[in-house]
Amino acid sequence: MSSHDAAPPAAPSRNPCCLCWCCCCSCSWNEGRRRAWQASRESKLQPLPSCDVCATPSPEEVQSWAQSFDKLMHSPAGRSVFRAFLRTEYSEENMLFWLACEELKAEASQHVVDEKARLIYEDYVSILSPKEVSLDSRVREGINKKMQEPSAHTFDDAQMQIYTLMHRDSYPRFLSSPAYRALLLRGASQSSSEA
Repeated sequence: MSSHDAAPPAAPSRNPCCLCWCCCCSCSWNEGRRRAWQASRESKLQPLPSCDVCATPSPEEVQSWAQSFDKLMHSPAGRSVFRAFLRTEYSEENMLFWLACEELKAEASQHVVDEKARLIYEDYVSILSPKEVSLDSRVREGINKKMQEPSAHTFDDAQMQIYTLMHRDSYPRFLSSPAYRALLLRGASQSSSEA
């Protein structure tokens, strides 16, 4: 097992039996944390809520997604459609990780940052996670060091790496996918029927 595969080391001042956030011990403190993380995972990092705005993007908005990946990712409807596409490619965890990092960056409370950072690590960075994202060893080692004192920017390098991966790999396939083409056609037919 290489150093980047191991869980981040505990800070020297911490008692690993009581503050072990890699879930390897069964002390009552850790069990309470595990239950809290499970509840948080179920309520905060699950599918995007469906909304009328997300379900029906304008034809202009759909066309703008082909102009740049940034436009797609800045659009709630675009992220929703792209996420559905990623699900068909079995890579939805990339979008989930990116969204979790965005949520973490918006957090002001250090206590909540600590909890969310640990949840993100457990769900997307840990080699034990079924939703593990593909990160290189340099980025993974950096996260392991930063997890000793998590901040809202602990995952910035990893988030950029996953963003770049989605941009270079999945985005071109999305633009040529039947789902995106169907949205373009629907927009074209709406425009012609309004004219």
